[in-house]
Amino acid sequence: MTTALTEKERTTIVLFSGDLDKAIAAFIIANGAAAYDHEVTIFFTFWGLNTMRKEEVVKTDKGLLEKMFGWMMPRGPKKLGLSKMNMAGMGPQMIKHVMKKHNALSLPQLIELAQEQGVKLVACTMTMDLLGLQKEELIDGIEYAGVAAYLGDATEAKVNLFI
Repeated sequence: MTTALTEKERTTIVLFSGDLDKAIAAFIIANGAAAYDHEVTIFFTFWGLNTMRKEEVVKTDKGLLEKMFGWMMPRGPKKLGLSKMNMAGMGPQMIKHVMKKHNALSLPQLIELAQEQGVKLVACTMTMDLLGLQKEELIDGIEYAGVAAYLGDATEAKVNLFI
């Protein structure tokens, strides 16, 4: 009698948005899928890459344009704005307060949980080049790849989301 090995279900998420609410949704879905034993990949591109930036300033050798992008973009998950009702930064503080009141995990906690669950976090190298981001500026524990790598994961997945 032979037993077939069962492959894990796969879920992929493209996080294109740099909005706090959308990043939270992406990580809630990713963590939920991982809890259901899915292999999960989040591919961070364009503004979604800001979610993976370190909070502290990292010394790098950049040109003026790349430095300007770095100054203008939010540095890490705690600095992201809301897609709606941002209200000059008050909106994110209100959402964070409500989440804490309801014992929901914050975005940094969701990111940490995703890493603990083995969610594959992938930074788009083409976007990094375009925005002048360097590996040293992104959090530890992430991978770096292009769209071909994402498509390889997405081809095998039953769930593919673009956020």
